[in-house]
Amino acid sequence: MPTADLNADLDCITRLLDHLWLQERLSQNTLDAYRRDLTKIATRLANEHSSLKTTDAVQLAAAIYVAQEQPRSQVRALSACKRLYAWLEETGQRSDNPCRDLRTAKQARTLPPIITEQHITDLLNAPDTETPHGLRDKALLELIYATGLRVSEAVRLQLNEINLQSGMVNTIGKGDKQRIVPMGEEAVYWLEHYLQHARPALLKNARCEAVFVSQKKTGISRQLAWMAVSRYAEQAGMPHISPHDLRHAFATHLVNHGADLRVVQTLLGHADIATTQIYTHVANERLKQVVDKFHPRSKG
Repeated sequence: MPTADLNADLDCITRLLDHLWLQERLSQNTLDAYRRDLTKIATRLANEHSSLKTTDAVQLAAAIYVAQEQPRSQVRALSACKRLYAWLEETGQRSDNPCRDLRTAKQARTLPPIITEQHITDLLNAPDTETPHGLRDKALLELIYATGLRVSEAVRLQLNEINLQSGMVNTIGKGDKQRIVPMGEEAVYWLEHYLQHARPALLKNARCEAVFVSQKKTGISRQLAWMAVSRYAEQAGMPHISPHDLRHAFATHLVNHGADLRVVQTLLGHADIATTQIYTHVANERLKQVVDKFHPRSKG
């Protein structure tokens, strides 16, 4: 049974999230992640007879830096706590900030998996386009790889946000930022084919504005998209990949073919060029692997 302090903390978390949504228009996925992390910390503090409102830096650090937890989870929890205590301090609900001096060890940058163009070809050829579900999934995979959309952006895409004539997609990304991305001829072809043949068969005359729909006559979920990519990767004999890995492949292959990094940044919707620069590291790593494998003087 939750304690009174824990209930008060959960209410405090909800009010913070309402504030962040109103002031910064953070995405629902980001808000959900903050809620999970802050609820986890609040529960740990409650087990030690403390709370978010009363904890000190030592207690808070013990709740964040749990030995069994991955460093990435600790970083995320600290980030959520920094949001919370900055807001509590700004609104006069606390006179101090217990996480102001808390730090996490610098994390080694992990490169996205290297997915070759042949991998992508095999993946895109996996869906059975003779069935409505297969044709839908083919169009979805083609679109994500052609545009670099996040899976959340792809599944919430509305009919009025795609223009097949101009071959453009209008999407709202992180931070409620709009960007317009070209699709390319192949994605346009499969989207058009899906919209004409598979989507009506799935909806059966029901009205729905989502581009990608299911037999439930609603837009598909992120989970369904993840499951589809995983299933087709397995069929294609590939390592496990996610829809986000398709976004990585989109960016990496553009860089491999000489695209300007600023252009890739714009297409991906990255606020900071430093985020996009990771794809130059991926491209360099791929070149190193090729040299190691094929050069006669390599140790590979």
